[in-house]
Amino acid sequence: MTETRPPRVYAFIDSQNLNISVQKFGWKIDWRKFRNFLADQYGVTKAFMFIGYIPENENLYDQMHDAGYMVVLKPTFDTTKPRQEVDPKIAAEDKKPVKGNIDADLVLWAMKEMSNYDKAIIVSGDGDFYSLVEYLEAKGRLLHILAPSGHYSQLYNRYESYIVKLDSFRRDLAYRSYRKKPKS
Repeated sequence: MTETRPPRVYAFIDSQNLNISVQKFGWKIDWRKFRNFLADQYGVTKAFMFIGYIPENENLYDQMHDAGYMVVLKPTFDTTKPRQEVDPKIAAEDKKPVKGNIDADLVLWAMKEMSNYDKAIIVSGDGDFYSLVEYLEAKGRLLHILAPSGHYSQLYNRYESYIVKLDSFRRDLAYRSYRKKPKS
């Protein structure tokens, strides 16, 4: 009798797409609950979190790592100024939006790690990952596309059977503050 091992499942997470998308619909994701959800629902053994690096967020990156994510940081840049004009002494309240642009890194890591997993989960509704999804599906390696909501790229319409809409798990995945409210 041969023993069959469970498939090795890795998740590749576009943190900005996930975070911004759920916030657009009025909630915040609890990253620890989400990591447990990936393990419990899909058997994810490694979850790669792709995120733009901002020095002030060091504690967040440590928390992500402690929650079980493999944190892959990407340098960020100010989207409103030419590179030579960025002044590191700008007050925090004057800072402009920054962009980490992790798409290429996510694709690269999914390809680099391919020999280490049997199935992959792509966590993003961003159509920029269409070629990766197409390739993984052709190789029999795509388990799911976890889209933050029903608002995902139309490029994924042909992969409808792989789509899981995370907003349907909002009750289980939402961050809730447990601070006591002050008494009136």
